[in-house]
Amino acid sequence: MNKKNLIVGQSGGPTAVINSSLYGVVSEGIRQEAVDKVYGMLNGIEGFLADRYLNFQDSLSPEELEKLKTTPGAYLGSCRYKLPEDLSDPVYPLLFQKFKELNIGYFFYIGGNDSMDTVSKLSRYAAQTGSDIRVIGEPKTIDNDLVHTDHTPGFGSAARYVASTVREITTDANVYETKSVTIIEIMGRHAGWLTAAGALARKHSKDNPLLIYLPETDFDQEAFLAKVEAAFIQNPNVVVCVSEGIHDKDGTFICEYDNSVGTDTFGHKMLAGCGKYLENLVRNRLKVKARSVELNVSQRCSASMMSATDQKEAIRAGEFGVKAALKGETGKMVSYIRSSDLPYRMALGLEDVNEICNREKTVPLAWISGEGSDVTEEFIAYALPLIQGVVDIPLGSDGLWDFVSRK
Repeated sequence: MNKKNLIVGQSGGPTAVINSSLYGVVSEGIRQEAVDKVYGMLNGIEGFLADRYLNFQDSLSPEELEKLKTTPGAYLGSCRYKLPEDLSDPVYPLLFQKFKELNIGYFFYIGGNDSMDTVSKLSRYAAQTGSDIRVIGEPKTIDNDLVHTDHTPGFGSAARYVASTVREITTDANVYETKSVTIIEIMGRHAGWLTAAGALARKHSKDNPLLIYLPETDFDQEAFLAKVEAAFIQNPNVVVCVSEGIHDKDGTFICEYDNSVGTDTFGHKMLAGCGKYLENLVRNRLKVKARSVELNVSQRCSASMMSATDQKEAIRAGEFGVKAALKGETGKMVSYIRSSDLPYRMALGLEDVNEICNREKTVPLAWISGEGSDVTEEFIAYALPLIQGVVDIPLGSDGLWDFVSRK
């Protein structure tokens, strides 16, 4: 048998289970007789272009490999490198020459939308040049905004973190009788999936958070203030969840009202600060106590809130992708296919990556209620199965989580 080697990389923002997907790819690659060596790109395509990679069989013991399943962050390191649109750019033959030198037959990239763009370009270049390298995308994003998949690895754990933290903040906020408003700012540029997960914190229908605002609908300051005022009738301590990307009817981000915002390497505006703006708005206009909490990166790096369902599915997706590549599949992304909410049933499939990259899946408008200030029971039924199950995280001698890291 003419064995080929496998290489895998991670790209974009990490999640609690991105290393679970990595574990699935690596462990399945090691098990397969048709695969000789399993390599990992350090800091994605960008690092690989600088000849930075490792051999998993040499770098991790079996015990350390197992710890990948409970380690958040990106073990291999990440990047935000965008390949050129022009497939005749010199970077492509350079990459494929490096693949040839390492006898790579199977390429895996774990990431979100921009990472699937990389998978698309590499698979198209391989087809154009007659290369037999099989290129597979492994989905990842807490934003849950990839199309043609029911949900994405990382979302369930981040949603569990959001729901749990919002419930804790609500419990804290309820200790006083004096009117107060707590604004919780949650990640989500154009898709409000993660902010919507704040609704899972409710123990009953009139529980906090009393208001939830997603970027799928226009945000109106005056309507917001009126709803907060009305909410005091239900509870003197009002908790509000807002996506970082909420915007007005003209498309201006609320965080831009009194902030200058920069852009990241992909040209996306770096959003943060709408919670603080709304805090000041409420304090100044309604004359009540107000505070804002920005959950920030904790949403994506919390191992303690890792969902067992999320972890299990991420591992399965990694394994499934390797088996698909060995059967000849290429230019595909592993997808999740749900057949039932209760009982929850999910299967794995493959989708053409060219139909996925550079597109965004937003929360259906039918799942948004209260004139844009809440979500429906349909969202609850969708999200609740994804946050189920507790993962046993190993402890170190210092009493803290024992994560595996590169030396």
